[in-house]
Amino acid sequence: MEVIKRNGTSESVQLDKIMKRLKNLSYGLDHVDPAVVSIKVVQGLYDGVTTVQLDNLAVETATYLTMTHPDYSKLAARIAVSSLHKMTSNKFSSVMDSLYNYVNTKTGKWSPLIADDIIECIRSNADVFDDVINYEKDLEYDIFGYKTMEKSYLSRINGDIVERPQHMLMRVAIGIHCPDVDAAIETYKLLSQKKFTHATPTMYNAGTKNPQMSSCFLLKMKDDSIEGIFDTIKNCALISKNAGGIGVSIHNVRAQNSYISGTGGYSNGLVPMLRVFDSTARYVDQGIYRQY
Repeated sequence: MEVIKRNGTSESVQLDKIMKRLKNLSYGLDHVDPAVVSIKVVQGLYDGVTTVQLDNLAVETATYLTMTHPDYSKLAARIAVSSLHKMTSNKFSSVMDSLYNYVNTKTGKWSPLIADDIIECIRSNADVFDDVINYEKDLEYDIFGYKTMEKSYLSRINGDIVERPQHMLMRVAIGIHCPDVDAAIETYKLLSQKKFTHATPTMYNAGTKNPQMSSCFLLKMKDDSIEGIFDTIKNCALISKNAGGIGVSIHNVRAQNSYISGTGGYSNGLVPMLRVFDSTARYVDQGIYRQY
């Protein structure tokens, strides 16, 4: 029975290798039995299975066992992170270059995902930034935290994740403090040590071509008219597009059955209008924001 490696080559299945890897990732997790996870992975073996599929099975198994002890959540995250590390560069500066040099496959046009001033700062201090990153910190998440980061926060190229969690934290730090290298490094270290975190817009946008890092926007309905309502909807859509949270005051919109002098009719009230706001928010889907 053979397994397909990430580079496309195949090798014979080595059961002891699976057990050894899970055991190595279980350090410090006193309530984890790597043998239990290993047995489930072995049961999922078939000729031609890929190492990525085996890792995914191990993650699913460890995640399920979280019900027996939270340590399994940490093991699941370590397996997922270990798999990510095998598929991504261990040089922060190289990853940022890849994002900056991104070419849209549909248009064939250069579409940089990193701001010009940020890439210049990174290139000028590449060795410093590369050396300070501690990838061991990637192994400190639980599976819920890591999967949330994987789904929405880590940058992708053509659908494939290219950023590691530490790359993302360093990008954010540089995006905030560039060109102050010392401040960026200090912020990165504090972020990696989980002393604090930033809100979603900052984690999404810092260092990118669209560095919108504000979290919350409070708007008032511009006017109780077609123009006023849809101008407000437009502003909400633009804010939502860039990961901002929105609160809207609608106190000046007329109630249901109110007379409309311009048409001689009567208002349908707030609920139909709010459905339009809701549909707009769903259309401008923040959930696909990082899916380049």
